[in-house]
Amino acid sequence: MGTLASYSFTTPNFRLRSGHFDDNFRERVRGFDSYRKKSGSGSCHLCGGRMVSNKREYITFRKNSTKVWCFGENNDRDGVNSNDGSKEVESSEMGGQDSSVATASPEDNGERTAGDNEFGSDNSPASISSKPPTISSLGPAYSNFQVDSFKLLELLGPEKVDPSDVKLIKDKLFGYSTFWVTKEEIFGDLGEGVLFLGNLRGAREDVFAKLQNQLAEITGDKYNLFMVEEPNAEGADPRGGPRVSFGLLRKEVSEPGPTTLWQYVIAMLLFLLTVGSSVELGIASQINRLPPEVVKYFTDPNAVEPPDMQLLFPFVDSALPLAYGILGILLFHELGHFIAAFPKKVKLSIPFFIPNITLGSFGAITQFKSILPDRSTKVDISLAGPFAGAILSFSMFIVGLLLSSNPAATEDLIQVPSMLFQGSLLLGLISRATLGYAAMHAATVSIHPLVIAGWCGLTTTAFNLLPVGSLDGGRAVQGAFGKSALIGFGLTTYAFLGLGVLGGPLSLPWGLYVLICQRAPEKPCLNDVTEVGTWRQAAVMTAIFLVVLTLVPVWDELAEELGIGLVSTF
Repeated sequence: MGTLASYSFTTPNFRLRSGHFDDNFRERVRGFDSYRKKSGSGSCHLCGGRMVSNKREYITFRKNSTKVWCFGENNDRDGVNSNDGSKEVESSEMGGQDSSVATASPEDNGERTAGDNEFGSDNSPASISSKPPTISSLGPAYSNFQVDSFKLLELLGPEKVDPSDVKLIKDKLFGYSTFWVTKEEIFGDLGEGVLFLGNLRGAREDVFAKLQNQLAEITGDKYNLFMVEEPNAEGADPRGGPRVSFGLLRKEVSEPGPTTLWQYVIAMLLFLLTVGSSVELGIASQINRLPPEVVKYFTDPNAVEPPDMQLLFPFVDSALPLAYGILGILLFHELGHFIAAFPKKVKLSIPFFIPNITLGSFGAITQFKSILPDRSTKVDISLAGPFAGAILSFSMFIVGLLLSSNPAATEDLIQVPSMLFQGSLLLGLISRATLGYAAMHAATVSIHPLVIAGWCGLTTTAFNLLPVGSLDGGRAVQGAFGKSALIGFGLTTYAFLGLGVLGGPLSLPWGLYVLICQRAPEKPCLNDVTEVGTWRQAAVMTAIFLVVLTLVPVWDELAEELGIGLVSTF
């Protein structure tokens, strides 16, 4: 979104030589002079500074500078005496524009005689730069336009912390027994909050709990207080652990908004599309039974004309069990998130399922609709969904393998290419150990549809556990090891996906999906400092290790040696 103040102004063409002043420039100076004479002691058009003498004050603009200086006789800059006799005007009042006009007060360089200047006045400036300014007019209209632009931008942005509340909180909330404030900085994505830096005077968890209770008593239900690691801290806290600081944000700014009606509509449409993609996967799994023209359309890259879709209707009923398995895994995954969030009083959004014709679905996007209290809660909720989905998927996978080797279930088996099992090192080894060398070392393998459902569910779960962005794995790593660790894990994950090391042919579409939808890390918790404990960190690292084993494909030499699929060698 562009800013309203990003305009270019034409450069006025006037030459400041004796007898050749621009008429507009002359009229502005005369108008300013008459205004000063009528008011006695006027004020600067830009900064509002009072003129305490009959001598004019001139504005100096310095090129490539963020300050605007107003020179006058009072020698006061923002209420503090200075040697150069100038008053400082912040560049925000001028919209940050550069200019190259420079003037000096008469007493700096001596006054010129009436015959040496255009106006015939002894109080005219000694010198004016010949460089043309980049702003065509410095009158009230431009100034008012800039002020209105910044006011509009401020209104459109998030509401900031009330300065009076900041003073009240510093006086009544912090102190010798809790946290001694030494400095204040901006806090939040757009600088809408205040970050208090200082020295901790007790155990951080006890101090934070006390400050939260006192904040509710002082300001009511108006603000949220965050305990975060001090940015750019020079050392650790003397009591152990990182140095902490406290951030203050308005509740309406820091807390996520409710789910809107349009989001419910979008979620329902995505769910219907996911149902369709799951049924399509069930039909595609019966490739050995499909009509030849249908198989040719889906397997031949040169096929252009689509077949009659009515040919697929007889296969829908037989595709439903696999579709039910895929949808059941997805719903079980989301149920795990909600079960873990309920005792912590954390609200979650409705899941937005992502359809995919290869796996049935890429999972779902589920947002936090309330601020997490601490990092342990973030880890627990993030891992609960994938663990629930993985348990159900693995159960389907193992049961399907056992049924595949059962002669009584021959009628329910389907033929799939043996190269399918080379897509995952972990699942390929489990299949090889269960079905045996003879069954796996062939062009096609007879398996139960539950094997495909479990395989797709485990692959989707592994993708969602990748430690990047706001995926379940990214949230878990951020909660267990911090945001800085997530950056390192994320860069490594992007590199592996780009090289095709993880996920094989699905690595590129999954990487694009993450970059578009879930690349941003999760927002900090209220207590974003307290460690989660060793066992939670061990659980996260174990999950990442299993993810790598699941997504790393089996290369041809190893597949031939282990008997996973029939590898052709020439």
